[in-house]
Amino acid sequence: MAAPQLPPRGKWTTRICGCFEDGPNNKGILSCWVTCVCLCLTFARNAEMVDYGRTPAYTLGRNYLVLLSFVPVLGATLYGCTYRTKLRHHFDLPEQPCGPSGDCCVHHLCCFCALCQEHRELKNRHMNPVGGWRAAYARIMNPTENRAAPIPESGMARN
Repeated sequence: MAAPQLPPRGKWTTRICGCFEDGPNNKGILSCWVTCVCLCLTFARNAEMVDYGRTPAYTLGRNYLVLLSFVPVLGATLYGCTYRTKLRHHFDLPEQPCGPSGDCCVHHLCCFCALCQEHRELKNRHMNPVGGWRAAYARIMNPTENRAAPIPESGMARN
């Protein structure tokens, strides 16, 4: 069985406002709703993946919520753009068209769209943030686990 193909490095898999770009079942709209209701949850999940599980999602979400509450404009923007920059560097993704400080501009102008795009990007690259770092790591290290047995093609000999 062939390994699933990853999207090419150096290119975003969805646009910044691409909540409806998730394919036939369109579960991405669910992550957009979660982001609208609880911004810090989506940030925490994304940041935990980008940070390779070094910092727990709870801590990341709490920090984002505190910055969002006490330093609403600048604090959360700078914290969010830091992790967006890490994500971009990890996958060699280009900055959005806002110029040299594109990550901060995107998070400042529409943090909801930025976080949703980051979530979709991680998911499309087989690092689904919903299960957390440990679950993603287990899926990456054991790609054949929890999959159905392959169906034999016609002409394959039985033993």
